[in-house]
Amino acid sequence: MTEILRTLYPEIEAYASGHLDVGDGHTIYWEKSGTPGAKPAVFLHGGPGGTISANHRRLFDPKLYDVTLFDQRGCGKSTPHAELEANTTWHLVADIERLREMAGVEQWLVFGGSWGSTLALAYAEKHPERVSELVVRSIYTLTKAELDWYYQFGVSEMFPDKWERFISPIPENERHEMMLAYHRRLTSDDRATRIAAAKSWSIWEGETITLLPEPATSTPFEQEEYAHAFARIENHFFVNAGWLEEGQLMRDAHKLHGIPGVIVHGRYDMPCPAKYAWALHKAWLEAEFHLIEGAGHAYSEPGILDRLIRSTDRFAGKE
Repeated sequence: MTEILRTLYPEIEAYASGHLDVGDGHTIYWEKSGTPGAKPAVFLHGGPGGTISANHRRLFDPKLYDVTLFDQRGCGKSTPHAELEANTTWHLVADIERLREMAGVEQWLVFGGSWGSTLALAYAEKHPERVSELVVRSIYTLTKAELDWYYQFGVSEMFPDKWERFISPIPENERHEMMLAYHRRLTSDDRATRIAAAKSWSIWEGETITLLPEPATSTPFEQEEYAHAFARIENHFFVNAGWLEEGQLMRDAHKLHGIPGVIVHGRYDMPCPAKYAWALHKAWLEAEFHLIEGAGHAYSEPGILDRLIRSTDRFAGKE
């Protein structure tokens, strides 16, 4: 008998929301959903430069979880929009701690996918005592090899048509350093230059994160305001290697010892090659590992979504 794949919980509104001044001129938008006082969790969105959505609330049983979701610095409803100053991995790790203190909890389940997995690992390795469980999807450890695979040579071979569109705004004499070439345009004083580059950068990602074309997933990447923050912040983080030492997240994976967890990764994830998820699995033995066949990168892909829902259910005592 074929097992029925799990899907998102029904739509739910946030029961509380607000803005938190985190210093450095930044204010981050946060919201809470589920049941006040239930099992605490925090959701870390992707990008960097992405945003939370109403569907992210639906990854958790609302009767069993009290979930904090927030837009990271410079994106979504956080202000100032698309700001790069005082916006690094370690600023975000500190923001998560501020939110935990605001929530009044000693520990919480940390859930993150793609860049959210990077941030989740950085947070858990710095504050392991604050993490009750860790659910990470589409593992990205931000090494030079991973960045080059997506922005220089690798995924270019899988999507030659989309790659051609991605490199077309960049003169040939700059294409040997695509991230830096885009950085120059995304930090231009001219808004039109920034927006054109942002859309091109953002669309490349939106169209390569699912195994099959999925307009509902890729279309938001074309929207001007979303693309502006997404591309500027993501590129800013990536040209700076996330302010991580090369290989740091894997080097320090031993700090996850004792934390129960789940690693979920699509076999055909283009932005995030599966070898890094496999390496994390070998280094962090407490975590279940699920390599999902017939799946790419996005959390919305059926096999990935099924495993994520089962994971949050299990950590709430349902399975």
